[in-house]
Amino acid sequence: MKIRWRNIRRICSPATVGPQLPRRSIGKTASPAAPKLGPGLRRGTALALALQAAAPAAAQDFRARLPQDEVIYFVLPDRFANGDPANDRGGLSGDRGTTGFDPADARYYHGGDLKGLAAKLPYLQALGITAIWVAPIFVNKPVQGGPGQQSAGYHGYWITDFTHVDPHFGTDAAFKALVDAAHARGMKVYMDIVANHTADVIQYRECVGASACPYRGRADYPYQRRGGVHGAPINPGFAGDAVQTAENFAKLTDPGYAYTPFVPEAERAAKHPAWLNDPIHYHNRGDSIFAGESSTMGDFVGLDDLMTEDPRVLAGMIDIYGSWIDRFGVDGFRIDTARHVNPEFWQGFVPAMLARARTRGIPNFHIFGEVADPAAQAAHTIAAKLPSVLDFAFRQALLDGVAGTKGTDVFEKLFDDDVLYARGFDTAITLPTFSGNHDNGRFAWFVRKAFPQASEAEVLRRVLLSNALLLTLRGVPTIYAGDEQGFAGGANDVDAREDQFGSKVAQYTARKLVGSDASIATPRFDEAHPIFREIAALARVRTATPALTRGRQLLRAREDKPGLLAFSRFDPVTGAEVLLAFNTSTEPLTRQVQVETRSLRFHPLAGSCAATASAPGSLSITLPPLGYAVCAAETNQ
Repeated sequence: MKIRWRNIRRICSPATVGPQLPRRSIGKTASPAAPKLGPGLRRGTALALALQAAAPAAAQDFRARLPQDEVIYFVLPDRFANGDPANDRGGLSGDRGTTGFDPADARYYHGGDLKGLAAKLPYLQALGITAIWVAPIFVNKPVQGGPGQQSAGYHGYWITDFTHVDPHFGTDAAFKALVDAAHARGMKVYMDIVANHTADVIQYRECVGASACPYRGRADYPYQRRGGVHGAPINPGFAGDAVQTAENFAKLTDPGYAYTPFVPEAERAAKHPAWLNDPIHYHNRGDSIFAGESSTMGDFVGLDDLMTEDPRVLAGMIDIYGSWIDRFGVDGFRIDTARHVNPEFWQGFVPAMLARARTRGIPNFHIFGEVADPAAQAAHTIAAKLPSVLDFAFRQALLDGVAGTKGTDVFEKLFDDDVLYARGFDTAITLPTFSGNHDNGRFAWFVRKAFPQASEAEVLRRVLLSNALLLTLRGVPTIYAGDEQGFAGGANDVDAREDQFGSKVAQYTARKLVGSDASIATPRFDEAHPIFREIAALARVRTATPALTRGRQLLRAREDKPGLLAFSRFDPVTGAEVLLAFNTSTEPLTRQVQVETRSLRFHPLAGSCAATASAPGSLSITLPPLGYAVCAAETNQ
């Protein structure tokens, strides 16, 4: 979180690819008369159309799917679809400073809601989506910030009431209707949750009127002295936050060790549950500098940082989020700012949530944390025991190798590091992978920045290539809402949160889309868009091919410059091979790529593939500039 805010015969038979994963209902795909697809998918289009015609299994089968079987779609409800204009102001009256609603300003609510999202489930199913990750929907402080720096909580990360849906998005019943409708289609719903902080409500006497409130550490401001080492004694007997027992924290009664926290009279009961209104449950040490102890104890850009070391806070958060599982039957949690919480908290919280989900009949509840540092993400699956984390390292490899000029060996380094996760590849295969998001900007923006002289056709080819990597390599592909329509928002959070239902924001409407001459000023749900069509086709290839969801991955070729990248993935039951080949250069290439000696005949799932191996153990691959191919072997048993 940031706050600144072709032919049916080509389909592999079950004997070839092993047991089929649970099928899900598939919506219509774009007409074959739609704009051309990228160089990797033209010859695989019929496969996707054939998969569309496959008879879906009963919707209840979705519970049996593993996290790595999904194709995730990440959406901010406020920016996706407006199903009920009556809730645009969240039931509040007044100007935007009160209601938070201003559809012409990127920093305010625009009117999207849960009813609108539910109405677009057929669109998402046509895209091949199997799981929807919804940004936080909890009640937020509508507007916060000092004079000239105000913005609204449209993104959902400034929570005041953790127990209900924000009225700007609808009601608890509307969320239940969304989850039930998704489940009826065999689609999962993941909630975005926050345990690190709440909205900015608590103030510090020493910082009133100041533009910043510097972090005050434990050495200079210990818990047993008021306002510093020379202050009056307080909290006698408190052994520090490392002793995380109820008995110890019962001795922490005065929160004035670093600053003097207070809650403005008008907001004394602003938070729910009620225990969240007591400053004793927060660190109260000032603004984080995102280093050292402040990383887990400092206020995240002024937001009230919870004392997650306190067993009372842990128990409270277990009650809060367990209730959402109980009441709505959601299928997973994405954890915001996970690295800014002490690891012991997650060691208690995660098992409680998994147990709660199992009791609710949800055996494959997916929990993944935000650790926005490629170098640190694996460590959090060990120290914090997080089951999975968002794969920022995968995104960086895409930026370096496809939206940049580095060699394809960046992917070798990326996947070599899979051994660093708690269970190695078994954890790495569950990491949600992505090319861009609501905090860091969209992939297309980085392509245009790195290649300012590139034609729009080249920009499109690079975006299509990034999607091919995303949808076929290990991990759980995650599509950021709008990417399928060619959105190209900038490198910061606000600039990358465009409206999909027709925007009134000048900075959004002025930007050219990738792969289309349409304007973002009009609703963008075009199923004929070339990026939409590519994602839809590859998503269906992926979900119908166990090698691409659950299969082992083996590097076959890489270079120290833009060019060939190749991997083999293997059916987890039959061992049948699927070769993935990508060309990150702007020149065509032909290479011999190693394959299994028993893999003698091939057929294309996407792109063009030689029908037979050149010799046992070697296949000739020809790829166009920025092209790709997915080649399924017919194994000689």
